[in-house]
Amino acid sequence: MKILILDSITLGDDISLDKLKELGEVITYPQSSREEAKQRITEHNPEVIITNKVVIDEAVLSGAPAVKMIAETATGYNNIDLAYAKAHGITVANVAGYSTQSVIQHTFALCFYLLEKLSYYDNYVKSGAYINSPCFTHFDAKFHELAGKTWGIIGLGAIGRGVAKIAESFGCKVIYYSASGHTYDVPYERVEFDEILAQSDILSIHAPLNQNTENLMNKAAFEKMKNSAILINVGRGPIVNDADLVAALNENQIAAAGLDVLTKEPVEADNPLNSVKDSTKLIVTPHIAWATVEARTRLMDEVYENVKAFTEGKARNVVG
Repeated sequence: MKILILDSITLGDDISLDKLKELGEVITYPQSSREEAKQRITEHNPEVIITNKVVIDEAVLSGAPAVKMIAETATGYNNIDLAYAKAHGITVANVAGYSTQSVIQHTFALCFYLLEKLSYYDNYVKSGAYINSPCFTHFDAKFHELAGKTWGIIGLGAIGRGVAKIAESFGCKVIYYSASGHTYDVPYERVEFDEILAQSDILSIHAPLNQNTENLMNKAAFEKMKNSAILINVGRGPIVNDADLVAALNENQIAAAGLDVLTKEPVEADNPLNSVKDSTKLIVTPHIAWATVEARTRLMDEVYENVKAFTEGKARNVVG
């Protein structure tokens, strides 16, 4: 059996793919454009395709009749034409839940970086200013405790609940907003959108992108937030309007923002977020919340199990 990996760069070069060799011949490409993907699938005619971001549809698959499985190295699978796959007997499997702890951890990394003005204090010491300090301490950049603050959560899935539990352990009051209108069986108060904006000291986004959440955080939303509030988005980039966020930061409508996801990735040169150089106001990480070594290892272990199950005639994590 041939297994074709189209974009191994999305997995990191520190994660071994050797386990897949137990299942067949593995052919690996670090990246594949749409045209390259079509050529490589036609050339190798594999039984299994493994991919993360490459669009797999009829145009790409038409020259490879041997393909019987597409293994997605992610939870989302909107890059795969499920209707075509189903019509041609191609199994599609994804992986869910592998990065939950990683994303929860990164949420708090962003929070504390901003809350405690860590960039300012790091720069203060490294600049040499601390050497000449007349006092053992320095607290020009004021910061506060999480205890007693209100932590608002948009998207109370597994990640949102994990964040809620930890925020509560820090002494926060936790509230949540459900864009779908769903009420969860949790010990946290569900509030309306305007309420979560007005009440939250920390507002973190863990929601999927859909018609209810796209452009949710826009100019009107920022105007309703506390000017001391911190926004964190580890959900999906288009939930936050980048230009409106920059305006809100520049006009001190909110205190700071931590983003791991953007409307377009990699960030475009003309994205207004690039204009914000003050790291006490904005930190942007390059879509890494999911990407601890442990999470990426779990991901590929699950992909291996999905492919193995397929070779044994079993359905595992099949979608569509």
